[in-house]
Amino acid sequence: MQLSVTGHHVEITASMRSYVEKKLDRIVRHFDHVIDTHFVLTVEKLMHKAEATLRVRGETIHALASEGDMYAAIDALADKLERRVRKHKEKLTDHHALEAQKSVRL
Repeated sequence: MQLSVTGHHVEITASMRSYVEKKLDRIVRHFDHVIDTHFVLTVEKLMHKAEATLRVRGETIHALASEGDMYAAIDALADKLERRVRKHKEKLTDHHALEAQKSVRL
């Protein structure tokens, strides 16, 4: 998996980069088929924005979060990405096949 972190009107420090990597590990724990990840951290006036684009097999997942603090924005972004990755993973599972297997066993 490739990870790129860029900053717009903000310099990316080593601690920010490691914090993003730590949050991304939480997402990869749920779904390990992430091909490419691109994070953009932006500061506009008093708002700190974090946005991410994850490329997974067959789809691109995008999320945006803005908060008063950059680390809070990254946290909110990680929560959104985690929900969207779980939803994508759920779509990949064929639930009807599981029901058919249960009925055959009975």
